[in-house]
Amino acid sequence: MQSSSKTVIVTGASSGIGAATARAFADVGYRVMAAGRNAERLHTAVAGLETVSVWSGDLCDPQACSDLVSDTLDMFGGVDVLVNSAGVIHRARTDETTDHQWRETMAVNLDAVFYLSRAVLSAMHAQGGGAIINIASDWGLQGGERAAAYCASKGAVVMLSKAMALDHAAENIRINAICPGDVNTPMLAAEARQRGLDVAETIAACAAESPNGRLTEPEEVAALAVFLASDQARAINGVALPIDGGASA
Repeated sequence: MQSSSKTVIVTGASSGIGAATARAFADVGYRVMAAGRNAERLHTAVAGLETVSVWSGDLCDPQACSDLVSDTLDMFGGVDVLVNSAGVIHRARTDETTDHQWRETMAVNLDAVFYLSRAVLSAMHAQGGGAIINIASDWGLQGGERAAAYCASKGAVVMLSKAMALDHAAENIRINAICPGDVNTPMLAAEARQRGLDVAETIAACAAESPNGRLTEPEEVAALAVFLASDQARAINGVALPIDGGASA
């Protein structure tokens, strides 16, 4: 899966799955544009990776998404892969979810995926193809308690991925969604704190609930993204692929 001349944009690259994904693509020779809101955290996350550049901005803004694609094209000459990994979660039932929580969840988890995918598709079409990989969730495939906005946003990402896959398959552009279960990331710890729970106990409980007895690691999700971007996956299009230790089985 070595690829010394290809370019990937990875969002949410300052931590968790996004940071692991940026590193994984760099490890197989991609030129990486690591994008996120916080430039300082981005630089820390990708420190020491020579083929990685950073871009900071608010991708909930459609103009920022267009700017990210334009800046990547100016710097690298093309965009072969887009990984939409940025995400946020507010743990609340529907009747507890505030307008701000709903809007922020949809803006980060769904709007940014749409805006950035739309911005990159013409460049991929012009160069003869590409791949978009959206980090959704197993809660985009089934419901979860106290996560109404999050489930709605990730379910929408799954269906957006499928619809885009049909729209652009003839252009040699593949769009797939990855649907992780509980992953050992700062977001999982933040969820515990939101609910007033002990972080260590919550992580242990999540691991115990998985059929394989452990959490998925960010690097495992990243490795799946690298595979889905590769030629070995050229027949895989429009899927929502769980990576959850068997929990969705």
